[in-house]
Amino acid sequence: MPTIIMKYVSIAALLTAVLWSAPLDYRVLLSFVITISAVAVITQAAHAHKYAWVVLFAGIATIFNPILTGALPRPVYLWIDVACLAAFTSSLLVLKNQPILSIASITDRTPGSESL
Repeated sequence: MPTIIMKYVSIAALLTAVLWSAPLDYRVLLSFVITISAVAVITQAAHAHKYAWVVLFAGIATIFNPILTGALPRPVYLWIDVACLAAFTSSLLVLKNQPILSIASITDRTPGSESL
């Protein structure tokens, strides 16, 4: 569930970045949000054994890494934001959370067991 919330937050942040020309301070905050969300999607994709998604979101985390930011022109940022928006949106559809299985209780009698 937290991964889904992080995906929606990053989609909202990317939509804001695409539709609004923000100052540099917002770009740093956007970089933090996208990097953290990309790392969460990487772990989700690794657990699902979808390694193409791991590579894709590792690239996104590298591009948006706030420590290694570089100055790119606005049109380049716009295309990167749109591509990342498409990646996060499609990850909502493709990468589903695995249900957490409950552990059977030792005191719970299973239908096929016999008492001693």
